[in-house]
Amino acid sequence: MLEHALVRDASGAPLEQDEKSHSRDWDEVQEFCRKVYMPYQARPLLPRALPDATMLATKVGRITFSRFSYGTGIHLDEFDPAAGNILVLTTLRGALRHQAQRGDASTGAGDSYVVDCSRTEYWLEGDERHMQLNLTVPHDLMEEVAERWYGFVPDDLLWTQRVKFGGTGSRWLHLLDYVTRSIAPGLPQPRGRDFERHLEELVCVELLREWAAGAAFPLEHGARAAAPGYVRRAEEILSAEAREAPSIGDVAARLGISARTLSEGFRQFRGVTPRGFLAARRLEGLRRDLERAPAHLTVADIAGDWGFLNLGALAGKYRERFGELPSQTRARARRRQS
Repeated sequence: MLEHALVRDASGAPLEQDEKSHSRDWDEVQEFCRKVYMPYQARPLLPRALPDATMLATKVGRITFSRFSYGTGIHLDEFDPAAGNILVLTTLRGALRHQAQRGDASTGAGDSYVVDCSRTEYWLEGDERHMQLNLTVPHDLMEEVAERWYGFVPDDLLWTQRVKFGGTGSRWLHLLDYVTRSIAPGLPQPRGRDFERHLEELVCVELLREWAAGAAFPLEHGARAAAPGYVRRAEEILSAEAREAPSIGDVAARLGISARTLSEGFRQFRGVTPRGFLAARRLEGLRRDLERAPAHLTVADIAGDWGFLNLGALAGKYRERFGELPSQTRARARRRQS
């Protein structure tokens, strides 16, 4: 299954390629990746190694399907969040190692991995045999589908989760096989705009379900979208004042409700406590400052400005959320600034 995706048509004949589909030139390969995925940094695992890349891509609605391999071992990081893209990487052969919520996660043949590069940091390493069927999905498209099907747009409790899913014989792989066969020439159905939108919707809905299941995010509770005004206002206050870390009692008092009512509203409509929501916003704010602060400022300087005085406790919470230590985030930012 999928071994001939984007390579052969419905009859098994090789597909003609409009664009250059193989390259041993790093600049050509990176230009393809910039257009199909987003800007990011790529480094071969072996010094001075040359690529032997496979580069095939086609659009299905707003989703880009690509068959891709560097043809050498590779490390990728610093994916550009401004591109606004989600990556879904399905391994056809070889193996990848991905940044996970804790440590790393490996994918082999038949496994898929989803990460929203517009919402979280990410790195990966591919061995010299890796071959991928990748999807580039605009974040905005997933929000539209979620609202249309479930009545609300998930927050970063979902989008920041990196999830491994699929596997040999899974419904997800069968769907990818169906879509790639459907868009190949030689089938009776026309590849019109309506049909492409149908395929796009199928992929997004199934991806959303797999993602939410892997992240333990309760999609079916669509009523969460109808959160009362005091919950939405509390979210605004906690996000805007995260650096000052207002007490939950103070926020509740400003809204004219009890702390218990506020906590129950968050639990029912957001699936998290107000303190948990605030803690997530504070870690995200700290991370932004670690990435953007002037090079002379240390982790301790930046963390202290956020009121994090116990660096040991902070390191554990930070690593649990982002998969790396604050010092690693800071070191990467300094390398970019130098």
